[in-house]
Amino acid sequence: MAVTIRLYDSRTQSTEDFVPLVDGKVGLYVCGPTVQSSPHIGHLRSALVYDLWRRWFTYRGLDVTLVRNVTDIDDKILNLASETREEWWARAYRYELEFTAGYDALGILPPPTSRAPPRASPRCRPSSRS
Repeated sequence: MAVTIRLYDSRTQSTEDFVPLVDGKVGLYVCGPTVQSSPHIGHLRSALVYDLWRRWFTYRGLDVTLVRNVTDIDDKILNLASETREEWWARAYRYELEFTAGYDALGILPPPTSRAPPRASPRCRPSSRS
């Protein structure tokens, strides 16, 4: 018995059958953490939800690409780093590692890529020069 996945489409304001744009493949680009302080379960909830979607699509035989970004710079990160007299990027990285430990503790699969996750800061973006 095939189970149809139905999702709410906010554009059409109706529930629609999920149909991959590319047959047999699903791409998920999800908003990851803003790494300004230690995570709690509410922060990790969204990663858990997307992990469940990823596992379900994989179980259904689809090839899943999941990309989870990291917001590693924003006003709060800059202000908190200034207050504690640390480099903003060091603070962000320290908390990113805490988020990763939280994902691991919950059994959330890492994004299936060997590349660093996309970040808000330019420090980890590939150079536009060849």
